[in-house]
Amino acid sequence: MRPETEDDLSQLIRSASAPLSPIGGGTRLNPGEGQGERLNVSGLRGVVLYEPAALTLVVRAGTPLAEVQAALAAEGQMLAFEPDARPRSTIGGVVAANASGPRRVQAGACRDALLGVRYVNGQGEIVKNGGRVMKNVTGYDLVKLMAGSRGRLGVLTEVALKTAPIPPCVATLALPGLDAAGSVAALTTALTGPYDVSGAAWFPGQGALIRIEGLEGSVAIRRRALTEKLAGFGEVAEGDGASWSRMVPTAPEGDLWRIICRPSEAPVLLATLPQPLAVDWGGSLIWVALPAGEVPALPKWSGHAIRVSGAAALTLPLPDPVVARLNASLSERFDPRRIFAS
Repeated sequence: MRPETEDDLSQLIRSASAPLSPIGGGTRLNPGEGQGERLNVSGLRGVVLYEPAALTLVVRAGTPLAEVQAALAAEGQMLAFEPDARPRSTIGGVVAANASGPRRVQAGACRDALLGVRYVNGQGEIVKNGGRVMKNVTGYDLVKLMAGSRGRLGVLTEVALKTAPIPPCVATLALPGLDAAGSVAALTTALTGPYDVSGAAWFPGQGALIRIEGLEGSVAIRRRALTEKLAGFGEVAEGDGASWSRMVPTAPEGDLWRIICRPSEAPVLLATLPQPLAVDWGGSLIWVALPAGEVPALPKWSGHAIRVSGAAALTLPLPDPVVARLNASLSERFDPRRIFAS
């Protein structure tokens, strides 16, 4: 099914009698997702409103991410949360997954740039955030709920996003002598200092990476100060700026795991894992590949781990009962017929 308008989508959902799986480009599906009848929203595409001076973009959810980025770049702007580019990825899929790249440490996540949404809920009702609403949803922050909801609460049809200017100057520093666990202290030092860091990560072959952006003079001053501050961690060299676009890896063999933690917990977690494919967000995000079907033996920690590729869905630890009840309550409120259960 591929609706061409929001009204078509609404009618399809109203008449559905079996589970549906909303999908754009299908590039961000986790194991276990997309098992219902595919509801392809890529027909809902196009820029509705773009006001560069106001740093505001309104775009239909099925619009390819590459088209959004090209339109912004033509005006010297970008999505500050830096979603990773994937062939066929749509802006609705980015929002549904709350996909956020290295600049999250400075600019926040996708949900922080999301100003408004339109979507169709499980009863086929069209819902708009702000202004004239067709469904009374007082009490819910729709923007925060829909960002990262992965199509379980409704099908996004339109999103409004805050944009940002492209920085005129970018510099990447590297500490090539640090391993993943050893890099966390250096990344924390950079992030907690007055350096306005826009990226703090570890990448194989590069070591710890730290990015600073802005006006040329400001970048030069911060670069000198940061180089001096980091000297105690080892050699500070020129880093490969292209590494930032590779922070979301693919696992050529086995299963890919995404582990979220506090930076202070990262060294202990990394000690139980093989060499990671990347560590991002100053140590808060670990990407690692494991043999197919293998489950990481992680100590107790404050975050969670998700298998993002492989044969079966799995999240560790299992959801807290209170959180599980809250999620179930939200699903019942937005999708009482369980149309988006798969």
